[in-house]
Amino acid sequence: MKHTFAALLAAALLFSVGLTANAQTVETVCLVTDEGRVNDASFNQFAYEGMIDAADDFLLETTFIETAAATDYAANIQTCVDEGFDIVVTVGFLMTDATLEAAAANPDVFFIGVDQFITDGPANMAGSQFREDQMGYAVGVMAALLTETDTVAGVFGREIPPVVKFRNGYVNGILATNPDIEVLDIYIDSFTAPERGSAAAEQFLGEGADVVFGGGGNTGNGGILYAAQQGVKVIGVDQDQYFTVFGGGETPGADQIITSAVKRVDAAVYNLIGTLVAGDGFPGGGIYIGDVTNGSVGVAPPHDADVPAEVSEAVEQVLDDLAAGRIVTGVDPVTGEQLPNIVEVATEAGSFSTLLAAADAAGLVDTLTGEGPFTVFAPTDEAFAAALEALGVTAEDLLADTDTLTSILTYHVLPVAPESKVLVTTDSATTVQGGDIAIAVTDGGVVLNDSATVVAADIPASNGIIHVIDSVLLPE
Repeated sequence: MKHTFAALLAAALLFSVGLTANAQTVETVCLVTDEGRVNDASFNQFAYEGMIDAADDFLLETTFIETAAATDYAANIQTCVDEGFDIVVTVGFLMTDATLEAAAANPDVFFIGVDQFITDGPANMAGSQFREDQMGYAVGVMAALLTETDTVAGVFGREIPPVVKFRNGYVNGILATNPDIEVLDIYIDSFTAPERGSAAAEQFLGEGADVVFGGGGNTGNGGILYAAQQGVKVIGVDQDQYFTVFGGGETPGADQIITSAVKRVDAAVYNLIGTLVAGDGFPGGGIYIGDVTNGSVGVAPPHDADVPAEVSEAVEQVLDDLAAGRIVTGVDPVTGEQLPNIVEVATEAGSFSTLLAAADAAGLVDTLTGEGPFTVFAPTDEAFAAALEALGVTAEDLLADTDTLTSILTYHVLPVAPESKVLVTTDSATTVQGGDIAIAVTDGGVVLNDSATVVAADIPASNGIIHVIDSVLLPE
């Protein structure tokens, strides 16, 4: 968890750092797929389409190399370099190490890594990450609203962070809607095994599943094709798979695809190539983050499927609530793992023993372990010590004064959990006790009430977000 804190903070800082590309002209792009083809109807194809769109708009020369096996990653990237391409796009989490090594060895070539998380990387490389957990959560809500057997399923590819985020977001969205639903799912160690996906779906249908989510390239595609052609509702992934898997309505089963968890890999590739063409804004050494707030993730319409309007409207409301911080997925946005609650996160992190003792004395622990979502502005132990000294009281005195303690603590909690990039678009936020906190973005960072600076932001918990601050906020 401490590693995740550091990674998130570093990512936030690196995201603001741009590499100027105008020292050289970029004219050529080479894309290397993950295992699979550029027409895989999933993330390889979407990345390829983003490159082609950029090439059309910016008059670039392009090529691609399809990877047959993971052992070919480094060689395929080197082929792009040896042939003199200005930009190399590599697709997939599993290519991260090979891309980092190539970027370090070739500082005059720009590298774009799709689904790759990097911090403090080479200035000529940018990774890209997506909130798959947000898409998974939204389509999980739809699955829960449409199941008639209270059994739903998921056919997933390799157990890597993007896929884990899809899976855990999906499960959490389902169970938040109806905790009595049974979720059947499997990770399959390949993105190119549609027959194995089909076999998994067949098994799940035999166990009563009446909605199947395919989250694993062609492996997942095999699962949803089989299920849909048995008359079972399915959910696609990455692209709107009504078009890519079901032929825009021509392939049997097209009337069963109720939505797709759309991940705009094409937009990420296009936008990052565009920054290099413009010579400004390339997040070298860091990552491009696609989420619901910038439209980089979402859900596809039901097309030919029989989905009541009120269900589609409910899912759209979920997306709005995720963007506003009114609900959270409960999933770590980096690793995809299920998260502990706010109190557990603060306990594991250390440095918050005074805050936790105060919450316990005020009887707020049960609240902070509940559903939420909450934003907690968390003063460190050092911040509490400085505040007690300034007030001329001891910790024992404060802990014994329950009314004052509760007033102070609840002034540090918001009844929503927007990420910092959403929070800083407003001048103030209202706490759970009805007070307002002024928010200002200054050269020194994000400052609350002209007194407390946010020193670490967007630390996720299952029921909210923690922002660490360097002093205690005092209500009027």
